[in-house]
Amino acid sequence: MAKIENGRQSVDTRSIRTISSSHIDDESSLGSDSEINGFTSDRQTDKYGFIGGAQQYSEASAQDVPPEVLRQREVKWLDMLNHWDKWMIKRFDKVRLRCQKGIPPALRGRAWLYLSGGKVKREQNQGKFQELDSQPGDPKWLDVIEKDLHRQFPFHEMFVSRGGHGQQDLFRVLKAYTLYRPEEGYCQAQAPIAAVLLMHMPAEDAFWGLVQICEKYLPGYYSPGLEAIQLDGEILFALLRRVSPLAFRHLEKHKIDPILYMTEWFMCAFSRTLPWASVLRVWDMFLCDGVKIIFRVGLVLLKCMLGTREKLKACQGQYETMELLRAIEPRYMQEGYLVREILEVPVTARDVEREHHAQLKRWKKNRGELNFKPPPRMHGARLIMLSEPPRRQDLQQNPTIVLEVPQPTLKKGKEEKKSKKKKSVKKSQPVVEIPNPYPLPNDPPPPPSDPLPNNNPPPLASDPLPNDPPPPSSDPLPNNLPLPPSDPPAPPPVRDETAETVPQTESDSPHQQQAPPTDLPPAKESPLQRSTQSLSSTEQDTYL
Repeated sequence: MAKIENGRQSVDTRSIRTISSSHIDDESSLGSDSEINGFTSDRQTDKYGFIGGAQQYSEASAQDVPPEVLRQREVKWLDMLNHWDKWMIKRFDKVRLRCQKGIPPALRGRAWLYLSGGKVKREQNQGKFQELDSQPGDPKWLDVIEKDLHRQFPFHEMFVSRGGHGQQDLFRVLKAYTLYRPEEGYCQAQAPIAAVLLMHMPAEDAFWGLVQICEKYLPGYYSPGLEAIQLDGEILFALLRRVSPLAFRHLEKHKIDPILYMTEWFMCAFSRTLPWASVLRVWDMFLCDGVKIIFRVGLVLLKCMLGTREKLKACQGQYETMELLRAIEPRYMQEGYLVREILEVPVTARDVEREHHAQLKRWKKNRGELNFKPPPRMHGARLIMLSEPPRRQDLQQNPTIVLEVPQPTLKKGKEEKKSKKKKSVKKSQPVVEIPNPYPLPNDPPPPPSDPLPNNNPPPLASDPLPNDPPPPSSDPLPNNLPLPPSDPPAPPPVRDETAETVPQTESDSPHQQQAPPTDLPPAKESPLQRSTQSLSSTEQDTYL
């Protein structure tokens, strides 16, 4: 593999930022490992996005959850994520149990960000990633990062294309971390950690998840000298004595240093060792309970491979033992089996801390002080949350799809409703006064603004009308005048009361304001006046 890498050195050092997909054909855009293994682009991906390789999904390495159970778990996780602070403080044991059962794939990225504290870190550092992303970065780290991009999960569809969006985001995240922690810089083991996060979340979220893993879960792992990983190797070896004495004595007999077999396990959080279904389950528990899960996985693998005498007969020396640990049997890495064994290992966070202090004291006695003093390690999501209590707004989920549709505010809506009510009230106030076509003698005259049209002037009382017989005294209206055939029979005279209810305006006539009271008895009229009024009303009826 080294010869192949050296032979392709001129290709590896090319910058991904200068590669244009329009100038690269389909075959040359594939990752180097895919080209070597004869990958063809027509192959289908599995449900995790892998096209091939040892981590591709298979029924033998994973256990499927029924869809109805998955839907129930999604509902429970949505409730937890919407009330995250209450669940973490009051019911963390239930959160741990659900992480052990496996986080639903649809919510895994969001749950990882909440568990690691990356969500709170991102909200408290708004715009920080964009600021780091816009900076050029240190050239010495950029060259190393670019050489490692195509080596990260070359069989995954996200990273298979040289210069594709997956490799570009990976470059951005790793470059931003070298600017965020210039004293640490870049370590090759950080690339698979960031790649796993990028498979489940955007670049900014993956950056803050990487920050939390490097600072809270595995502090000092990626610092110069790798002193923290050496200390944890000694812790693992000491815990192995209690879990599997047979394996401990075998490794001690052949003087196999833990750093030889556990470095990639711990620094990459088993992301390059286990089948992918098992990787996801291990990460679910790791981000919930901390580094003790990584120790348990290592202890399970050592116990399964070196814990029986039959196994030890096949590896009589150091070389055979190392070859056995590099090729772990698939049945021990199967998802269901591995998770059950992890939960049965009697190693707690207190055991890890107790052994850490003992090994640190031995380190100082034999080698002196540590050159790089990492921050204290946080064992799990609950301790991380308690160390940096979040604000309520830090845990609110921002919408992933934003539609720019202007929506009226609540105040404007209330004002519009009030204005509509006012308008409706104003419209209902004025009452249209319809003049009575059959006015009574005591009715007030109509306002001058709306006079009834009448082409004939009203007859005067002094002008006698010819051929007008006097009406009988008993009927107010003459019965001998024929009505027009087109008009309906006249209704009985009804007094219009609307004029009394409508308030008088300034434009009303003085006659209307000084209307005679209705309770007074009507004055006596002469027969000539009665006939004049009846004739006038008849003409109005004919006109109307």
